[in-house]
Amino acid sequence: MAASRALRRLLRIRELEEEQTRLALESTLGELNRLQNAMRATVERERQGRRLVEASARTGELPDRLAGIEEAHAADRLFAVLGPRIAAKEEESVVRRQEFMIKRIERRQAETLIEEAEAEEAIEADRRSQQALDDWYGSRQHHGGGDSERAKPDSETCALLKPAQAAAPGVPDSPVVGET
Repeated sequence: MAASRALRRLLRIRELEEEQTRLALESTLGELNRLQNAMRATVERERQGRRLVEASARTGELPDRLAGIEEAHAADRLFAVLGPRIAAKEEESVVRRQEFMIKRIERRQAETLIEEAEAEEAIEADRRSQQALDDWYGSRQHHGGGDSERAKPDSETCALLKPAQAAAPGVPDSPVVGET
């Protein structure tokens, strides 16, 4: 049981670590999405600047042409800044995703350890129950098996007999709990 408590604490720690790495991954992906949206807006800004330059060429409006050129240059500068940031965030998101997957694997391993420990505990409990049943039955046979010896087993043995009887039905002369 002590190992089970320690394993449960380990599982809880693994769950918290997984949650933290998941949140970090989501944060990084959100930032990447924000930068990509900014990049799309920058591309659109550059297109609008070119359209403004084209329109001013037809109308002859010099201020519109200058504004369009400046919009296109500003978009180019933003594009130059956003490109490396997006690349860095993409790399960071790959690292965060790997960290998340590692933590998920660790959590699942802890869950598997707990399941195995619980299965071993159940097997051990069944073994002890069967041993108690065997001891009780053997002592009853050893003492001659008279009617006075067929008395009901004590409460501890009764508790142990229930699972053993369910596991081994049809055992000859097996006492039934509550039998007088």
